[in-house]
Amino acid sequence: MINNEDYKGYRGTALNTLQKFKTPIWSDVEIITDDGTYKGLILPRSETADEFHIVLKMPIGYNIGIAAEKIKEVKIFGRREAKYKIPEKDFPYDPKKPRVKLLGTGGTIASRLDYRTGAVIPAFSPGELYGSVPELADYCNLETEKLYGEFSENIGPKHWKGVAEAIGEEIEKGVQGIVIGHGTDIMHHTAAALSFMVQNSPVPIVMVGSQRSSDRPSSDAALNLIHSVKTATESDIAEVMVCMFGPTSDIYGLLHRGTRVRKMHSSYRSTFRTIGDIPIATVSKEKITPLRGDYKRRRDDKDVIINPVFEEKVSIVYYYPNMQPDIIDSLVNNGYKGIVIAGTGLGHVNKPMYPALKRAREKNVAVYMTVQTLWGYVQMYVYDTGRDMMELGVVPAANMLPEVAYVKLGWALGQTDDLEKVKEIMLTPIAGEITEREPSNGYLIYQGGLPEVEEFISQYRK
Repeated sequence: MINNEDYKGYRGTALNTLQKFKTPIWSDVEIITDDGTYKGLILPRSETADEFHIVLKMPIGYNIGIAAEKIKEVKIFGRREAKYKIPEKDFPYDPKKPRVKLLGTGGTIASRLDYRTGAVIPAFSPGELYGSVPELADYCNLETEKLYGEFSENIGPKHWKGVAEAIGEEIEKGVQGIVIGHGTDIMHHTAAALSFMVQNSPVPIVMVGSQRSSDRPSSDAALNLIHSVKTATESDIAEVMVCMFGPTSDIYGLLHRGTRVRKMHSSYRSTFRTIGDIPIATVSKEKITPLRGDYKRRRDDKDVIINPVFEEKVSIVYYYPNMQPDIIDSLVNNGYKGIVIAGTGLGHVNKPMYPALKRAREKNVAVYMTVQTLWGYVQMYVYDTGRDMMELGVVPAANMLPEVAYVKLGWALGQTDDLEKVKEIMLTPIAGEITEREPSNGYLIYQGGLPEVEEFISQYRK
């Protein structure tokens, strides 16, 4: 009698092949095919996957799919079920070490593989995180709290408010640093929101995630966690930061200012980059090296300002050629109170949009212009297009990143409906979201001060 659990997820041709060679899941095998020989562990198959492939985890840790119809022979050497559940461990307490709080929200850094769907799902508790990375005990006494268990695309204003309030409570309790586990996809939105909702923090607030889940050999989860906890424990940088890989290798991480950071690659571990500026510092297991000196310093008081407000009827619109005015009209008609436009060049949209922008002003909708180039400033005085739009009530947002402008506008409108007061809030720098100039060594790949970049430049700088 066939036990379905022995062939979990397999069906059709793949199931028939496994049964033919009497090879249940978790078998340690050598598979001989038309294309070559492969060694590894037979893994369960996603229930939603096709019926023509068998999944093999190779000794190097990566998974491959083998076409069932090409399999000629299977040699079985034993059976060993892989365990993807990491047990929670009591964190060792050392009275000589500072207290750091890890707030979990979900994401890949707090995930495991689900063989039912083949997807990575939020499942690791914060306790499991430090259970899997014992090095964290070298730095601090780590306390954990799971606030949410969401992939980052499901994080929004209600979560931002909740995290901000939790940060305020932890600072009042006297923690020396805060780490926030978060999915990477919209981490830069949350970093910006917390930069506005949590001001004058006396301790480091470090956001961290991972591009690759903990079951993968190339996972960046453990090292990112170590870097973030070290930063929260030892750094004198008391700001909202994002801590992720610097280069694609394991050499060091970067500490990015919460309002100037952006996810720039879908899969690279070094996906986060500071835009329009340079990072605050590098961090490794051994040391934290500042790249600039204008950051806010750690203090011994608890005088943090928590202002967790947000107007959800705010939108961001990416301009494209031939955009129709009904895009703006629909937002206005649906009660939106604020619109951020990512415009072309110096901050432009086409002339057919003008009547819709005028109607938005008449309906008391706050409209702000950013640039989709990401680098550079909105300069609406240069061409007639920009001047015309300012006459229609569109406000240039300096060099705020589009996502940051969206978050700040929601936060500003959460405090007041007076558009002049909103403008004052928007154009007053709070957390580095607007800078006087961009550094010459900050643009694109340079990321000023990074060791490998400086070494490269030194070869040509005389």
